[in-house]
Amino acid sequence: MTEQSNKILDEMQVRKSRRQKAKFRAWLCGELEAAGYSPKVEKSFAAQNVVVGDPEKAGVLFTAHYDTQAVLPIPNFITPRNLLFYVLYQLLIVLPLFLVVAVVEVVLIVFAPAWWLMPLASVAICGFFMWWIIDGPANRHTANDNTSGVLTLVETALALPPEHRERVCFVFFDNEEKGMFGSAAFAKKHKQVKKNTPVINFDCVGDGDSIQFFPKGKLKKDGAAMDRMEAAFLPSGGKEVQMVRGFGFYPSDNANFKKGAGVCALKHRPVIGYYMDRIHTSKDTVLDQANIALLRDGALRYTAGLKE
Repeated sequence: MTEQSNKILDEMQVRKSRRQKAKFRAWLCGELEAAGYSPKVEKSFAAQNVVVGDPEKAGVLFTAHYDTQAVLPIPNFITPRNLLFYVLYQLLIVLPLFLVVAVVEVVLIVFAPAWWLMPLASVAICGFFMWWIIDGPANRHTANDNTSGVLTLVETALALPPEHRERVCFVFFDNEEKGMFGSAAFAKKHKQVKKNTPVINFDCVGDGDSIQFFPKGKLKKDGAAMDRMEAAFLPSGGKEVQMVRGFGFYPSDNANFKKGAGVCALKHRPVIGYYMDRIHTSKDTVLDQANIALLRDGALRYTAGLKE
C-alpha cells in the first residue's frame, strides 16, 4: 500500500467527531492536491463530502464513506443474500432493549407505583440506546468499516494515470453511519448523477474472500455497464468476485443512486450463506491488503475502458 494508506490505517482510523473528521479532510485534500488533483469539500446541513473530480462529466463515481461509528457490544451482522436471517438478527439486537424496559417498568410498579413514570422511563431508555448507537464512544478499530473503502479510493486515485482522471470522480461521503446523510445530500445536489451515472460504492471491503457487487435495478438493466464491471473486476490470489444479478441487498450509500452498486467483502457458512461480521466492535481489526489491490486494479481497468 502507499504511504498515505499506511498513515490512515496507523493513525487515522477514528473519524467520528467534528474535529477528527475536519483533520482527516484537511490532510486528505492536501495529499490529493500534492498528487495533482483539485479536491473540494461540498458542505450541506448534515454532512461535508470530499469530492475529487467533476461528477457531472465523469463516466463513473467511485465512492466510500469516511465517517466511523460508535463501538457496540455486539457486531452489526449482515447477510446480504439472506434477508430472513438478517431480519431475525436485527430483532435479536432489539430484544435486550425490550427486556431492559420491561425490567425497569416492573421495578417502578413494585417500588414507585406511579403510572406516569413508566412511559417516561421507556422513552429515556430507548433514547439512551439511540444516542449510544449514533453518538456513543468512538470505535477505535475501523479497519473494515470503513477504512477499507477509504483506502480503496486513495489507492485508486494515486495510481490513476493523469490522462484518465477526467473520466472519474471520487467522493468520500460523510455521515453514512448516521443515516446516509452525506450521499443523500450529494444526490440531491447532483440530480443527473443520481439518475444516470454508475456509482460504485466501496463499504467494508477488507475482511472476506468473496468480493461481491450488489447493483440496483437500473444498473442491472444497463448491460454495457454490467459487462464493463465484470470485465474490470477480476478474481485473483484466491479471491472471488461476484456480480449479484439476482436477489441481494447492501445497506449503504449506493442506495441513494439509481445506478448504484454496493461493494463489500463477505465470508461464507452453510445455512446462513454469505455474511459480514466484526464491524461496529473492537474486533474490526482485519484488513486484507489483497482485497484493496484487487479493487484498485479493477477500478483502474474500469476507468481505462471508459470513452473520453
